[in-house]
Amino acid sequence: MKKIAVFAMLFVAMMATAQENQVVEFNERTHDFGTVKQEDGDIYTTFTFVNQFASPITLKSVKASCGCTTPEWSHEPIAPNATGTIRVKYAAATRPGSFTKSITVVLTNGSEDFTEMLYIKGNVQPKPAEPAPAQ
Repeated sequence: MKKIAVFAMLFVAMMATAQENQVVEFNERTHDFGTVKQEDGDIYTTFTFVNQFASPITLKSVKASCGCTTPEWSHEPIAPNATGTIRVKYAAATRPGSFTKSITVVLTNGSEDFTEMLYIKGNVQPKPAEPAPAQ
């Protein structure tokens, strides 16, 4: 019984430390587009986050897992408790079918780097087939 109590106390302490060391808080880490139509073209979402660090942070790099996903972000420092954004475009117009893509975000406070992972997912419904020409 003592082992379980000790384990539980260690687990709670580790979780509290992890939360205290959180660099940013995102509005969401996975955005689900649901089902979209291929003929509607590219789709976009914006991830927002708040700097939880005691000093300004900068987005050092934001890289998508494939060329069909394009992130855009500000290169300006984000003050403590200020909000930053990462806008992500998915090339749905050329990619029918289900997808899950990752975005690797590297932040820095100038002396230390922190890595966060974001994801987009959904299903692109293919364009309806063109009717065969009448003969």
